[in-house]
Amino acid sequence: MATINKNLSEFDDLPKVNANWKIAIVKAEWNAEITDGLHDGAMDLLINADVPGHNIKTYHVPGSFELPLGAQWAIEQFKADAVICLGSVIRGETAHFDYVCQAVSQGVKDVSLKHSLPVIFGVLTDDNMEQSRARSGGIHGNKGTEAAVTAIKMLHLRDSV
Repeated sequence: MATINKNLSEFDDLPKVNANWKIAIVKAEWNAEITDGLHDGAMDLLINADVPGHNIKTYHVPGSFELPLGAQWAIEQFKADAVICLGSVIRGETAHFDYVCQAVSQGVKDVSLKHSLPVIFGVLTDDNMEQSRARSGGIHGNKGTEAAVTAIKMLHLRDSV
């Protein structure tokens, strides 16, 4: 597991936030217990990093498969500088897991490159609910926090090159 001996909520050297940055969060409603935890982690980090509340907007999509289109709309309509995509796909008995994970990861990457903006993959792809709970505010920290840190670091990089 990638998170063994690592806490997703621990980070070093968070750059200073530009008060003009607009950050969208696109959150899947499927597996709401998990995505609510991811959202809490992302929001806590953004607020504590001094991103103004009016520059953060959350959009809800039905499931993780819809995250890329939600991200694209957030960029186009909210004029977001970065989008944090939060979802949870838990392996089941069929190949559905593989198709959804592949489509979401490719879609998030495609939207990021199309708009030349950070579109952050904050999607848990776990084998079971216990692993998802551990990574959405449990013993392994919070992937939503990690995704928000990544958004800030990428915006800082964009503004410094």
